[in-house]
Amino acid sequence: MGTASAIRVAALELFAARGYEGTTMADIGAAVGIRGPSLYKHVASKQDLLVELMTATMDGLLDLHRAAVGGTDDPVERLRRAVDAHVRFHARHRLEAFVGASEMRSLAEPHRGKVLGKRAEYERSFRRLVEDGVAAGRFHVPSVRLASYAVLDLGMGLATWYREEGELSENEVVWQQTEFALRLVGAGQGWTGTGRDG
Repeated sequence: MGTASAIRVAALELFAARGYEGTTMADIGAAVGIRGPSLYKHVASKQDLLVELMTATMDGLLDLHRAAVGGTDDPVERLRRAVDAHVRFHARHRLEAFVGASEMRSLAEPHRGKVLGKRAEYERSFRRLVEDGVAAGRFHVPSVRLASYAVLDLGMGLATWYREEGELSENEVVWQQTEFALRLVGAGQGWTGTGRDG
């Protein structure tokens, strides 16, 4: 791992553990064995690190979503693929998800507005999936907005409880969360209550 990557990893771990305000550049430098001026050769400021982390998280989610829903027009399959990508990302990037949810207030403008814009775009992408399913007669929900928020929460909540060494494997969690999402939108999918690896 290069120095710049090591600094980003250290910042992420410290922001998650201590919070942005509770973390200093000296803390980040100490975590990677770099002192004072040498650290600033690799990163301009603590704010720049937060911006980079949160922007990369949202860009990663948006890219994965676009790739997941491409190639099919079936509303059920598009939502299934989108939820799969969404849940897997949050299972594999729990710290990024946690910092993204807890440190939005710490972003300075114009960065806060840009990241919020990306978040809104991501939320709208799920709302459109639900809207398309309702329009096609495949989904049945009283509120598209609330349904899309509930589906998003299935992934975002993983940051607080999912662990690789836990009772369920990633594949089992992803499969069950996807089935929950389809039931939330009234897709009429049967659920057996058993996990599936694969």
